[in-house]
Amino acid sequence: MSGTDLNEKDPGHADPGEKDLADTWFTDEQRAFRRAVQDFFAADEVRKAIDALQDHAPREESGLIDVYRMLGERGWLAPAWPKEYGGQGLSPVEAGIVLEEMVLHGLPEDQRVLSIDTVGQFLLEVGTPEQRARHLPRLAAGEEIATVLFTEPHCGSDLAALRTRAVRDGDGWRLSGRKIFNQKSQFAEWALCAARTDDGPVKYHGITLFLLPLRSPGVVISPVWSMGDERFNEIVIEDVRLTAEHIVGQVHEGWQPINDMLLLERTGMDFQAKLRRWLDAVVEDARRTGRITEPAYAQRLVELDANLRAGRALAWSMVLAQVAGEPDPVASAAAKWFITQYSDEVVRLGSEVVGLDGLLSTWDGEAPDLGRLEAVYRQSPAHTLASGTSEVMLQIIAASGLHLFS
Repeated sequence: MSGTDLNEKDPGHADPGEKDLADTWFTDEQRAFRRAVQDFFAADEVRKAIDALQDHAPREESGLIDVYRMLGERGWLAPAWPKEYGGQGLSPVEAGIVLEEMVLHGLPEDQRVLSIDTVGQFLLEVGTPEQRARHLPRLAAGEEIATVLFTEPHCGSDLAALRTRAVRDGDGWRLSGRKIFNQKSQFAEWALCAARTDDGPVKYHGITLFLLPLRSPGVVISPVWSMGDERFNEIVIEDVRLTAEHIVGQVHEGWQPINDMLLLERTGMDFQAKLRRWLDAVVEDARRTGRITEPAYAQRLVELDANLRAGRALAWSMVLAQVAGEPDPVASAAAKWFITQYSDEVVRLGSEVVGLDGLLSTWDGEAPDLGRLEAVYRQSPAHTLASGTSEVMLQIIAASGLHLFS
């Protein structure tokens, strides 16, 4: 659904392989792969499962495990991973196609981003053979859930200021600290946890990554509710003993793989797909109410449509840069910043098109079916915070791209 033709009577779910600049970059095999993924999400069993997830009550967590396992059975949760680890041995392009279609079809993507794109990718890149063999097949099958413990109460964007600490204890480590605003921890078996293991003049040195078993004695998980419906968590870690087998990568050298992971995360793919889904719902409602013919609305819809097409091209160009082995942190920051700046504009326009009915709760029987506007309105501000704030993205562009700081 790479774009809605404002003149179409019923756009439905448009094929992203037809209209956008980005679609000219796909091979015939990749287009066929997208059609297969679309057919999967259009199947009655999958569609009913996704609809049920969207109908859950406020702040009630819904399990995604059934749909994720169906994807895992096809090797589509992690299509770019080697077959020995449950993937299909394909490229990041196919992984991007699955992520884009997941979001376009309304399947929450957070669990996949955490388990596959973050923890799983860390293990694939810097994990030991034993860690890969133990965790990757189960993650790729949707049978195991993992999360990330980076953010702490006193530091958000400045990850290097973390205070969670691991101290040596014989041949192992003792881990203690607090983590906040992590997702899916209440379901996850494991978490990738960043901790300080050494103090020195350079704060980026001395950070180590651990695989923390979340059911360990000494780990306490408490809910933190936000303006949106997603549950966050605070985790208190008290003197949890870990061994060398729990270390991911090199001791004291966790900062570089963290930065590499953030670069992969900042393609903006999930953000642009979510905004496209929302905008198409706005267009559909504007057509239903007749406001599509009002020049003021039509002009803004066309402008937003064009900007989201540009954002999609930026996101896919970041994926193709990864395929070419030429990831660009400045371009990734620019893509993420550009795409997420339109979140507020999409929901504000949607609110104007729908009117006061758009203020009704998602679970109100009288609420309009406009992509669940009330929940979307509460969710959209998080886009400019997640995966790095807009201010941090601009700082990366200014410092590393424009060299404005000495």
